[in-house]
Amino acid sequence: MKQILTFVLISFLLLAMTNSDGDTVYTSAPTEVDAWETDFFDDFNSFNPENWQDQMIWVNNELQCYVPDNKYGTREVSDGSIKIKVINIGEKCPCDNMDKHGVQHTDTEYVAGRICSKNRQEFIKGKWTARLKLWGNGEPSMFPAWWILGAQNNEPPVQEPDETVCWPTTGSGEIDIFEHHGDGEDDHFTAGAIKNLGGCGEGDWWSTRTGIQASLNDFHEYSVEWEASDLVYRVDGTEVYRNVGLGDNYPEPMFAILNYAKITDTPMTGEWVMEVDWVKHEFRK
Repeated sequence: MKQILTFVLISFLLLAMTNSDGDTVYTSAPTEVDAWETDFFDDFNSFNPENWQDQMIWVNNELQCYVPDNKYGTREVSDGSIKIKVINIGEKCPCDNMDKHGVQHTDTEYVAGRICSKNRQEFIKGKWTARLKLWGNGEPSMFPAWWILGAQNNEPPVQEPDETVCWPTTGSGEIDIFEHHGDGEDDHFTAGAIKNLGGCGEGDWWSTRTGIQASLNDFHEYSVEWEASDLVYRVDGTEVYRNVGLGDNYPEPMFAILNYAKITDTPMTGEWVMEVDWVKHEFRK
C-alpha cells in the first residue's frame, strides 16, 4: 500500500511531455508562486530616525508649512501609531519651506507633518503596504497621502550626489498608493502611477489612476506591488486597480512618503489627522 501511495505522489509531482522524437520525458510540476518576505517593517512604537526623516518642502502651491520634530504635534507618535496632521495654529507665521526652485513659502497659519524614508529605507520594486485611517474625511482642501518616489529625486532634502533627477522622469518616478481629495467626496481615494511625459515637471496625473470607494475612517491596508510588468493596487489584500505594463517604468529604488497637505484656501479650524499603524516593504523570496 505504501508503494502505491508513493507512486501516486510521484505521478502528481511529475508532468509527462513528448519531445520531437516521440519520446516521453518528465519535468517537475510548476511550483507555488514564491511567498513574500518582509525586509522593512515599522510599527511606530517610536519615531525611528533610521527609518524616517521630516521632509520640509513646498509643492503644488499648498498652503500648509511642513514643520520638523513634531512641532505643534504635527507627527505625534502615541499608542503604537503615528498621527500625521494639519493644524490651524490661529495666526500666520513665517515658513522656511522652499520649493525646488528656491522660492520660500509665504507666511501661513497652517502647519503639517510630512515624513519620508529617503536615504533610510529605499527598495527596488517588491510590495509597499501601510495600514492607516483618517479621523474624518470629505472636507474641502483635505489632501492626505501615502506614496512612493524615486530615490534620485532632486527636491529637498538633497543629501546624496546622485539626487539630481527631476520629477517624474526615471529615477524620480511617482506612484500614489492612497490620496484623498476632500473636495471630491466622502470615503473616496485615488491610486495610480504618474505617467512620465518625457521632461522635467511633465507628468500626467490622471490617465493612469482611478477613484476607489472605501470607509476611510476605518483602518485598511493600502498597498502597491509589482506583478511581472504590472503595478497592482490592493485594499486589505483585494485588488482594486492595475496599471498594466507600467511596472517596468519604475526600475529605480524608491522611498516612502506619508504626509497631510492643505491643497486649497478653504478655511479650516482645529486639526486633520491621518493615523498610520504600520508601514512595510516586502520582496519575493
